[in-house]
Amino acid sequence: MERRPRSFYILAMFFALFVLFLYGPILTIGILSFQGPQGGLTFPMNGFSLHWFQDLFQQQAVGDIWGAFRRSFALGLMVMVTTVIVSVMAGLAFRKRFFGSGFVFYAAITSLVIPSILISLGVGLIFNQFGLRIHWATSGFGSQLTWTLPFGLLIMFAVFNRFDKSYEEAARDQGATAWQTLRFVVLPIIAPSLIGVALFGFTLSYDEFARTLLTAGSYNTLPLEIFGMTTNVTTPVIYALGTLTTLFSFCIIGVFLLAVWIMGKRRAQKGSDAGKAL
Repeated sequence: MERRPRSFYILAMFFALFVLFLYGPILTIGILSFQGPQGGLTFPMNGFSLHWFQDLFQQQAVGDIWGAFRRSFALGLMVMVTTVIVSVMAGLAFRKRFFGSGFVFYAAITSLVIPSILISLGVGLIFNQFGLRIHWATSGFGSQLTWTLPFGLLIMFAVFNRFDKSYEEAARDQGATAWQTLRFVVLPIIAPSLIGVALFGFTLSYDEFARTLLTAGSYNTLPLEIFGMTTNVTTPVIYALGTLTTLFSFCIIGVFLLAVWIMGKRRAQKGSDAGKAL
């Protein structure tokens, strides 16, 4: 049996350390969230229980956790839908060169390199100057789009750069209109990529802190609420909250992956049915 080179074990150890560095804090918070009623914020653990998870659902003076969760969830859905729609429209528009397309492209992705806190400050100042109310559903929504839209645009540009135009030509040869071609040919083909854009939009919005800090107004989103809790909560209840929000994020990712899998199965079934028909 051939022995593996020493470099393999070095790289494996480096990868293991990287995974530990990446997921170690999450595992630590998850473990500490199961402290007993007398447990603290550090090791060693003082008992084992679900006390702090139950405490999250009690009426307590630790902030508006569930209100913040509802706001973050609603805002995430708003950002997700807008990101998908605008990204698809922009991807279709950029399939052909037009005057100023280069400027529009770089202007759209510039916000990725600008510090997030400056974006938040700028959006807040603009709303103040125009006498508009600063609120998570208006100014917060706008500031988060400066973060999610560039990612959506880049994904859709890559998708349409690889898109085979012969499918559209075949649809038009069959008498399909431009709208029918888009609805029944283009969108079904790029649907998995749209799910990816939607996942990016929702997750980036759901945990965004800096761009929401000065634009959320009087009502905190969940990241802002958790940050506020770190200054006045001295029990593992904050770890329990972190564990639940992490599990929720994984559930969201699982739902999107399941949707992609179901779409792939349906597409394979349709292809099989079409082959049998021929």
